[in-house]
Amino acid sequence: MSRFRNLEFEGQNDDAFQPQQEEVIKNEVYYLGEAQSAFEAADFELGLRLYARALEENPKSPAAWTGQVRMLLELGEFREAKAWADKALETHPNHPELLAAKAVALGRLGDLDEALAFSDAAFEERGNSPFVWLARADVLLARKEQRAEYCFEKALGLAPRDWFVAWLAARVRIYYEQFAQALKVLRQAIEFESARFMLWLQRGECELALGHVDAARASFAQVLQLNPLCEAAHEGLRQASSTGLGRRIAGFWRRLTGS
Repeated sequence: MSRFRNLEFEGQNDDAFQPQQEEVIKNEVYYLGEAQSAFEAADFELGLRLYARALEENPKSPAAWTGQVRMLLELGEFREAKAWADKALETHPNHPELLAAKAVALGRLGDLDEALAFSDAAFEERGNSPFVWLARADVLLARKEQRAEYCFEKALGLAPRDWFVAWLAARVRIYYEQFAQALKVLRQAIEFESARFMLWLQRGECELALGHVDAARASFAQVLQLNPLCEAAHEGLRQASSTGLGRRIAGFWRRLTGS
């Protein structure tokens, strides 16, 4: 079912997700702040709903429109992301981050020439934010171009010691299965902000993908110290244990057969 039907300013009760406080004015600024917090916690579904609430307060909010598109990208719903970007660009045709977000959606859908054109348009509108550069890197990776490395450097250089931008860069790398490069960025992000369980979780996922089973197990254990209810970390530990057992059995068989 299309998310347009579900998210067209539908007034869902997301207040239940947040502690109730006295004298809190729940306006556009409030919902944008809560949405950003959900984004940082990798709760993209909640972020999507909170950006919708911000749009209820201000249907012309470029930050809320951009947030909606970015949440859909993170959820892997690229056609919906493109559709929302088109809708947003009707009101904000020259907004660089909206243009960049549409570029990512197009690139991941395989429309590589159009993706590059929208990325170019984002820079023509003086887009110089970390996200615009990460979007460019995303498009160039989709096109299998080495120039993506420069774009990652620019994005991280605009936000030195910013764990969030480093995490976003790692997520782009992970999408394109560049696990070693993602792991390097995640290690840096953890240096900046070691209390974020999601950084440790994605570090463990990269380590597991690279076959670093013991390191992955340690990373998943760290996740559970920070967030004992993280099911993805429990699953990661199960996979690490299974992989480790498989390797031990394979090693025993090689020794037994002399192969």
